[in-house]
Amino acid sequence: MNIEEFREYCLSLPDVTEATPFEKFSKGKFTILVFYVSSHMFCYFNVDDFSNITIKCNSSEMAELKERYQAIGEPFNGDKRYWMSVQPNLDLPDEELKGLVRKSYEIVKSKNK
Repeated sequence: MNIEEFREYCLSLPDVTEATPFEKFSKGKFTILVFYVSSHMFCYFNVDDFSNITIKCNSSEMAELKERYQAIGEPFNGDKRYWMSVQPNLDLPDEELKGLVRKSYEIVKSKNK
């Protein structure tokens, strides 16, 4: 999956918005694209280096996912109890990645009604 396909999938979920809120902190070194539902982040990645996507996850599922897939790892700048990093196009099928993004979206949406 490429960056545009991934972005289109995220934006296809109901009530999702996107923004680049960290520009002033990075001083132009990188651009983090963040996807929101109910004004809360559920997914983000560096648009200049689409090698890691950070996704919210149920902590109870994280260990199993890390055992099953090399693509799953520690998050970029997130609490590793609730966030994980996914390397697209490694060993995690695109449909599984979409499923994880959908779960992340649902986690955030359900907590912020």
